[in-house]
Amino acid sequence: MMRILVSGYGTVGQGFTEVLERRRDFLRERYGELPVIVCVMDSRTYAVDPKGIDLKKLAGRKRDMGSVGEAGYNDSRKVMDSVEYDLLVEVSPTNIKDGGAGLVNITHALETGHDVITVNKGPLALKFHDLVELARANGCKLRFEGSVGGAMPIINLCHKNLIGERITSVRGIFNGTCNYILSKMDSGQPFEQALKEAQQLGYAETDPTNDIEGYDTAAKVVILANSVFHRDVTFEDVRITGISGITANAIAQAAAHDMVVRLIGEVSHTRLEVSPRLIPRGHPLSISGTLNVAQIDADLAGPVTINGRGAGKIETGSAILSDLIALMDLRVGKRHARNRILRHDAP
Repeated sequence: MMRILVSGYGTVGQGFTEVLERRRDFLRERYGELPVIVCVMDSRTYAVDPKGIDLKKLAGRKRDMGSVGEAGYNDSRKVMDSVEYDLLVEVSPTNIKDGGAGLVNITHALETGHDVITVNKGPLALKFHDLVELARANGCKLRFEGSVGGAMPIINLCHKNLIGERITSVRGIFNGTCNYILSKMDSGQPFEQALKEAQQLGYAETDPTNDIEGYDTAAKVVILANSVFHRDVTFEDVRITGISGITANAIAQAAAHDMVVRLIGEVSHTRLEVSPRLIPRGHPLSISGTLNVAQIDADLAGPVTINGRGAGKIETGSAILSDLIALMDLRVGKRHARNRILRHDAP
């Protein structure tokens, strides 16, 4: 039985638990048992049940009481040490300044021999190689598909489906908030009005700095650089220009040449940049709305373009589910191999 500790019970954490509930039959049929969530921490409280937390009751308590439990904590590591678990799902809010609670939790889980799935960009953008080495040293798995593009499966696509390719670059729109704002500006809306609308619709935070200044996209570019191109870079290595300086005149000038302005993150073996770019209308990267899109340049397959929802609780929860299934498949494979050895009929 896979025992899961969830750190973070905001939009993404709740989305993951909802996805687990939706896929109960699939998981039971595939593995003969269900993974169970034995502990959930929000920013102030935690709930524990070694037999598995009732996820519907948990969601109801969070909605009605604003917390997952009555017990408070000052040190998340002490909570983690008090629980028997196999996997940490780290979905606390992203902190791209120092990694925040996410970095503390991921580091502690790996140090104590636990697998980790995260969509938290901050720790990965700041300490990617340290965390990978820590996982390797302790025989753990670290997976992070949902950290770039949400439900758009770019990392697994590069590592699995394009495994025989030489990937030369990845360019894309990795922030739906910026793309929504720029799309509205294409229709004549001023920047401030488009931003306000994005905030009213829940696409942008009250403080939209991370989105509109390109920091969120930069964190994702770093993850791709380190994961896909095996570079050793951090957030500080990215050349970043956001969209707050884009004027109505710039949008009009682009339209006059049948082009649009889009915030593009680009990574290759030599390039690491986030900036507004002129994109011809009809090009895959000229997409409008809140979708994310990526164009992967590979030597055999040529340009491969994917798009999908880069945010949303169910969409991001689906990315976490894909990583969970990969880890559970690995556990099943190891168990079968061990059983063959015990029966003395290993191939």
